[in-house]
Amino acid sequence: MTDADASPSFRLAYVPGVTPTKWVRIWNERLPNVPLTLVPVTAADAPDQLRGGGADAGLVRLPIDRTGLSAIPLYTEIPVVVAPKDHVVAAVDEVSIADLADEIVLHPHDDILVWDNVPGLPAQDRPATTADAIELVAAGIGLLIVPQSLARLHHRKDLVYRTVSDGPESRIALSWPEDETTELVEEFIGIVRGRTVNSSRGRTPTPAQPKKKRPAAAAARQKPAAGARTSRSGSGTKGGKKGKPRRRS
Repeated sequence: MTDADASPSFRLAYVPGVTPTKWVRIWNERLPNVPLTLVPVTAADAPDQLRGGGADAGLVRLPIDRTGLSAIPLYTEIPVVVAPKDHVVAAVDEVSIADLADEIVLHPHDDILVWDNVPGLPAQDRPATTADAIELVAAGIGLLIVPQSLARLHHRKDLVYRTVSDGPESRIALSWPEDETTELVEEFIGIVRGRTVNSSRGRTPTPAQPKKKRPAAAAARQKPAAGARTSRSGSGTKGGKKGKPRRRS
């Protein structure tokens, strides 16, 4: 079987914290014969996954190396600080970077936030991953600042998270190889942008059905003839009054 004979399919890469459930559901409703496969990928590996053909499109975190890739920003996430449930942070709704100046703030090697200066006091060692950093927070070794979706992803009953009012935000974007803007990629772009099924930029609009014309004979029967009277009561009489009957001779 050649590639041209193969059934169409669509592979969507996504980074940790991103939840594509809604868009996948809409895809399955609109294109039930084109299976969509989800490909989990780390934020660092996402660009190479797309350039290497491992996925047709991907939900990534900006900034990324845009070489050979197109990208459409979708939404922005606020940063939060993750802390033990009994930490003083748990007593407030939000904190600032200055509030964390005397706290040990973990900075994992896969941190996706862009810092001018990493806040707080440095830990003795940098954890390898965000998941490792969460374990250290639970052990009381330090705090961790991440996008809100990652705090939800790694949620534990013994931890809380609070908004960091002046921390760096994280932007989520849809990206794909710029030379591979296929019809299926266009379909998914339309879905994430909220286009309707008949949008001119989405799938081919359903053509409007022409109105049926009434047959000429039927139209003639429904249209009164010129000069015909519309009241039966006045038919063949003057002024609508009945004439007197004649006597027989």
